[in-house]
Amino acid sequence: MEMHTSLIVFCVSVALALATQAAHADTLSTPSMTGPLMGDQNPTNFDAGPLGTIYLTGAVSGLALWQGNVVPGDHSSLADFSNAQLFVQKTDGWFRFFVEAGGYSMPSLGTPYLHATKATDDLYGWVPQGFIKLVPTDNFSIQIGKLPTLIGAEYTFTVENMNIERGLLWNQEPAVSRGVQANYTAGPLAFSLSWNDGYYSNRYNWISSSVAYAIDGADSLSLVGAGNTSQTKFYNIATPLAQNNSDIFNLIYTRTIAPWIVQPYLQYSLLPKNLSIGIAHTASTCGAGLLVNYTFNSNFNLSGRVEYIDSSGNLTSGAPSLLYGPGSKAWSLTLTPAYQYKIFFARGDLSYVGAVHTTPGFALGPHFTNTRQTRVVLEAGVLF
Repeated sequence: MEMHTSLIVFCVSVALALATQAAHADTLSTPSMTGPLMGDQNPTNFDAGPLGTIYLTGAVSGLALWQGNVVPGDHSSLADFSNAQLFVQKTDGWFRFFVEAGGYSMPSLGTPYLHATKATDDLYGWVPQGFIKLVPTDNFSIQIGKLPTLIGAEYTFTVENMNIERGLLWNQEPAVSRGVQANYTAGPLAFSLSWNDGYYSNRYNWISSSVAYAIDGADSLSLVGAGNTSQTKFYNIATPLAQNNSDIFNLIYTRTIAPWIVQPYLQYSLLPKNLSIGIAHTASTCGAGLLVNYTFNSNFNLSGRVEYIDSSGNLTSGAPSLLYGPGSKAWSLTLTPAYQYKIFFARGDLSYVGAVHTTPGFALGPHFTNTRQTRVVLEAGVLF
């Protein structure tokens, strides 16, 4: 198990201290959490003089994972930290900020597991998100920095989501982008518009936007879209070449009425042909997902996710692989029972991925030819 020992010790020490010495304050909205896990209902805060009230919260958690049809370089079983993060933020006044610092892993279905230290070093660094927020009026704000994406129904880090692992549709989406974002609310409507670097490319050629409509107290509908104004050859582990040169859209419906959270959504992405960056044929993906959570009582809940995604093209036409080879399709099922007592939580994922029309060399297993993968993941920790 890899991790920076000093950071782990510090985060655990802070978590245990804050568990018994939390000052009363409203529940914080950052980082965003869809449920069922909840951050500390009495987050610690202190008076920072001219800055006002500063909140200090965080997440410390570990996981164990077992899986079949392992690709070369991955492991059939492993243990790791999923989060060792601190959140520092100011949430009132015209000048606000949010800083997320620490290590993390980002397990997702149907992809090799990346250990926490490697994920942190190779993806978004030891400060994966951080931004200032200027709020001149109650209904308008501007954020500048490393921002969570507007795209998709699942967030970046494990504790923010219903399931431990992110899904197949999430694998197509950006997670963190550097840039600027404007937000405006008008009654039941909320608008966001962002100029950013897409899939963390450090090339500022992406525009993202979101329109959300609060139908009533329980129901909302969001239309989200993002795309680039110019294409680039740059790629690395955080910036996939194909996805970073595509356009992507979501339609997301959310119903939250106790004891249920129900969230169906649609996703479409389009990668235009561009020989200058090695894309010889236009390709696309089309998918649908359903996220559901049922709360039994204040401590126990059960979440589920079902997904389907297909991609266009074939190998002979020169289409790129956006999934498990050109023209491949996949589906997934995930169940996640969870228990939370105050700041402490424990939960487990049982997931299954099935794929069809795969291309040898792009699929799963030791020879990249298998089309099925089952995983069991256990996660436990504290949200302080």
